[in-house]
Amino acid sequence: MNLLRAAATVSGLTLLSRVTGLLRENLTASLFGANAFTDAFFVAFRLPNLLRRLFAEGAFSQAFVPILAEARARGEETGDPGHMQALVDRVATVLFWTVTTVSLLGVAAAPLLVYAMASGLGRDPAAFDAAVIMTRWMFPYIVFVSMVALSAGILNTWRRFAVPAFTPVLLNLCFIGSALWLPPYFDPPVLALCAGVLLGGIAQLAIQLPALRRIGILPRVGVRVGAALRDPYTRRILTLMAPAALAVSVAQLSLIINTHIASRLSAGSVSWISYGDRLMEFPTALLGVALGTVLLPSLSRAAAAAETTEFSALIDWGLRLAVVFAIPCMIGLALMAEPLTALLFHYGRFTARDVAMTSAAVLGYSAGLLGLITIKVLAPGFYAKQDIRTPVRIGIAVLVATQLMNLVFVPWLAHAGLAWSISVGASVNAALLLTGLIRRGSYRPQPGWLRFGLQVTGAAAAMAGLLWFTVPAFDWIALQATPFARVGITLGVVAVGGATYLLALVVLGLRPRQFLRRAGTT
Repeated sequence: MNLLRAAATVSGLTLLSRVTGLLRENLTASLFGANAFTDAFFVAFRLPNLLRRLFAEGAFSQAFVPILAEARARGEETGDPGHMQALVDRVATVLFWTVTTVSLLGVAAAPLLVYAMASGLGRDPAAFDAAVIMTRWMFPYIVFVSMVALSAGILNTWRRFAVPAFTPVLLNLCFIGSALWLPPYFDPPVLALCAGVLLGGIAQLAIQLPALRRIGILPRVGVRVGAALRDPYTRRILTLMAPAALAVSVAQLSLIINTHIASRLSAGSVSWISYGDRLMEFPTALLGVALGTVLLPSLSRAAAAAETTEFSALIDWGLRLAVVFAIPCMIGLALMAEPLTALLFHYGRFTARDVAMTSAAVLGYSAGLLGLITIKVLAPGFYAKQDIRTPVRIGIAVLVATQLMNLVFVPWLAHAGLAWSISVGASVNAALLLTGLIRRGSYRPQPGWLRFGLQVTGAAAAMAGLLWFTVPAFDWIALQATPFARVGITLGVVAVGGATYLLALVVLGLRPRQFLRRAGTT
C-alpha cells in the first residue's frame, strides 16, 4: 500500500470534514453570536467530548489498534478467522456497557459537572441552566461515537481508511441542518444544536456498518460482560487503556481548566477560544490526524514483526511530511488570522470586536501548530510498541507547565494567553516525545535533514514575505459589505501564498517523489 496515497485519501476526506466543520461554526457564529448562551453550548459540548476522547478515538484507539494488529497477525499465522470476530465482539460488549453506564451517570450529575467546568456561568442563571440541559442532551452521544471509534479501529487495521475519515462529515451535516431548521422549535434556540449532535452520532455509526460487513468483521454486543473481561486480549487492552486514559485525561483536564478560566473572563471568551481552536484544528486534523491514522497500523505491524529499520523509517517519513506542511500553515494562520476569522465568522451577530478577539486566539494557537502536528506522528511510535506510560508522564509534566504559563499569559493577554500556553506546551510535548524515541533507539533520523530544513525555511520565508506585505493592504472588516469580494480576495491570497511556497520548494530542489513510501499490503 502506498502510504502517501493513503494519507492523501484520509487528508482529502478530513478536508471535507473540516470544511463542513467550519461551515457549521460559521452558522453557529452568525446565528447565535458569541454570548453567554453560546458559551453554555461549548461548555456542554466539551463534557461529552472529554469522554469521547477517552472512550473513542483517544485512549481506546491507542490501546485497541496495536492489540488488534497483533491479534490479526497471529490469526493469519494460525488460519483462525473466527478468533478476530470473537475478540471484536468481546471488546464491543465491554465498551458499549461501560460508556452507557458513564452516559447515564453524566446525565444525572450534569449540574455538578457544568459547575466544575465553568462556574463562571453561574453569573447568568439562565445560561447555567441551559448548559445543564444541553449536557444532558449530549451525553448519550458518547455511546454512538465510542462504537464508531471501535468500528474505525477495525477498518483502519484492515487499511480501509476512507469510511472512518468520512464519518465526521455526517456529524457536521446534521449539525448544520439542525442549526438552520430546528431553532424555532427550541427555547433557547441554541438547544437545537444538541439535536444535531445526537443525530450526527447516529448517522456516523450507521455508515460504518456496511463497510464492516464487507470485511467480515461486524461487532456484536453481548450481555456477558464478565466473560468478555476474562479474555486475555480484552484485559490487555484495558491495561493499556489505563495509562492512555490518564494521558487523554491530562489533555482534557488542561482544556477544562482553560474553559473554567475563560468563563471568568469577559462574556464571549469561551466562544472566542472555541472559534480560534476550530481554525487551528483545520490544519491539525488535515495533516496530523491523517498521518496518525495511517501510521499507527503500519507502526504496530512493524513493531509486532520486530522490523526496527522500517519502524524508524516510517517515523522519519511522517516527520518530514509534518514539517513540510505544518510550517506554511503556521505562517498562514499567524499572518492571516484576521482575514480568515472575518471570512469564516464575521456575519450576523458576530461583530468586529469578536473578529479581533478570535484573531488574537488564532495567532496564539498558530505558534504551536508544528508541535501539535508532530505529536500525532511521534506518539504512535510509543503506542505501537504498547508503551503508553511515557507519553502520559510527558503529558502530566506539560499540563503543569501549561498552567504555570497561564499564570503569566492570561493576566497579560486575557483569553489569547490560554492559546499561547497551549502552543508552548505542545511544542515542549513534541520535543520530549522526539527525544524519548531517539534515546531508546526507536527512531534514528535519516540523512538529509539539514538540507531539507534549509529548503523548507527558504520556501517559508518567501511565503511569509508575500503575506507580510499583502494582508495589511485590505480592510477585512469593511469588506463585510461585499462578502463575495472578501471570499475572492481571501482565497486568492491563500492560493498565491501557497503557490509561492510550493514553487520555492521546487526551485530549492525538493521533489514530491521524496515522500513516496510503501507499506506491506493486506
